[in-house]
Amino acid sequence: MTGDTLQIFSEFLGTMILVLLGDGVVAAVSLKKSKAEGAGWVAIALGWGAAVTIGVYVAGSMGPAHINPAVTLAMAIIGNFEWALVIPFILAQTAGAFVGAGLVWLTYLPHFKETKDEASILGIFATGPAIRHTVSNIISEIIGTFVLVFALMMFGKNIFADGLNPLVVGILVLSIGLSLGGATGYAINPARDLGPRLAHQFLPIPNKGASDWAYSWIPVAAPMVGGVIAAVLYLVIT
Repeated sequence: MTGDTLQIFSEFLGTMILVLLGDGVVAAVSLKKSKAEGAGWVAIALGWGAAVTIGVYVAGSMGPAHINPAVTLAMAIIGNFEWALVIPFILAQTAGAFVGAGLVWLTYLPHFKETKDEASILGIFATGPAIRHTVSNIISEIIGTFVLVFALMMFGKNIFADGLNPLVVGILVLSIGLSLGGATGYAINPARDLGPRLAHQFLPIPNKGASDWAYSWIPVAAPMVGGVIAAVLYLVIT
């Protein structure tokens, strides 16, 4: 593979691993007759933090390991990434998220048949608000993504031991999940929500309901806004 192709593939692979492990922990907690059924929000937040860490380790061996369109856009704005690769990265991330969600479906295939709650099934694949309030939901996703992207940029101002950076990123996502995630389920990543929501729409998942496309634009648009705000602040203070 050429350098650019390898980087694009790394985003696909890293995001696939991210969603496989992240949506996987939600499936483990939510689906009937799973050994982890009912483990709760803390287990989900820990699982997502670990998923991000592993995804970054995987993608980081071949590329910048954004695994998030909001991060890709923000890095281009501050001059740390080529604009020509922004769209290919976002497409690769979304495709990787779709495949990762499909692997979760295959992993827990018989459990979907045992689970009748449509909301729980959708929640494995896509985020949704605890209280549906458009303005508040948008603000929540903007704030969460701002914290994610701005902290990632500031991490670049620090020196970490070799190989430690992905672990710190995972701790960051864990912190966001525990502190800010209760309002909307903290998508903070357009690909992480859109790819699996598409999987929910098209895969023959037993007992699934609607994919809630009326809400779907919020976890796509709001994280991009949060990333842009983080990038602008970074440029102002550095």
